[in-house]
Amino acid sequence: MITALSYIGFGSPNADAWTTFGPEVLGAQLADPGPDGAVRLRVDWADARIIVHPAEAEQLAYLGWDVGDAAGLAAAVGRVEAAGVAVEPDRDAASLRHVAEVAAFTDPFGFRHELSYGLADGGPFAPGRPISGFVTGEGGLGHAVLIVPDLAAATRFYGDVLGFKVSDDIEQGLKIRFFHCNPRHHTLAVAQVPGMVGMHHLMLEVGTIDDVGTGLDIVNERGIPLAMSLGRHTNDHMTSFYVRTPSGFEVEYGTGGLLIDDATWEVATLDAQSTWGHKPPADGPLFPQILKGVEA
Repeated sequence: MITALSYIGFGSPNADAWTTFGPEVLGAQLADPGPDGAVRLRVDWADARIIVHPAEAEQLAYLGWDVGDAAGLAAAVGRVEAAGVAVEPDRDAASLRHVAEVAAFTDPFGFRHELSYGLADGGPFAPGRPISGFVTGEGGLGHAVLIVPDLAAATRFYGDVLGFKVSDDIEQGLKIRFFHCNPRHHTLAVAQVPGMVGMHHLMLEVGTIDDVGTGLDIVNERGIPLAMSLGRHTNDHMTSFYVRTPSGFEVEYGTGGLLIDDATWEVATLDAQSTWGHKPPADGPLFPQILKGVEA
């Protein structure tokens, strides 16, 4: 089944801004652009893991999940189809993402998912600014946090169908459920907001606290909005800040994330997101721009 978040794609009218935001702020490496002018970003050996396509509106275009190999793809497709969801092979997407195969479907909340394997090697990684590097490996790109109207329905689909395991819950005003598919504490999380569907943030983990601190200095020097100040989370122990991207969602930029051993891990419910920090802006919270209402 799914082993990691392999890549992620967005549509944005501000795609060009990522040519500086990606390397100069995040420390990613610019790869060759896509045929539609997409900004393609590298964070490790892989050809590209973050792709921002020119578009008329801000959108989460697709989530690319690594399923290991052809047998893993067949197994994953079988489970999704058994749940009554249509899955289609997409050779064009496979060519554009530089993977061996893609099988795509739309989940009950309207998000496009691409099951894939064989992401191309792009050669040695050269960060866009001096950092020790990004933490990827078997943990993949990082994690994505989605906004959904029904947590129970999300758990049935992402857990029972896609095979994610629950890590824990946080109940602090709203309820967030965290899922893992490898030792990274969570690769996917969903926040329940009745009547709404959207994207909250993408997490990128770097190697050291100095990488986080120098990134925060750049964000502050350039006056880029912070959605949450530097802090440390209660559940995954990530020390991080949340920066508003040019495309209206957040990147959580952190270090020191907790790893899970399924043999000993116990699912719990916590009543606070952070041990310290992670404060919203003084003039009020930043709300996600990749967000839309849905019928009950």
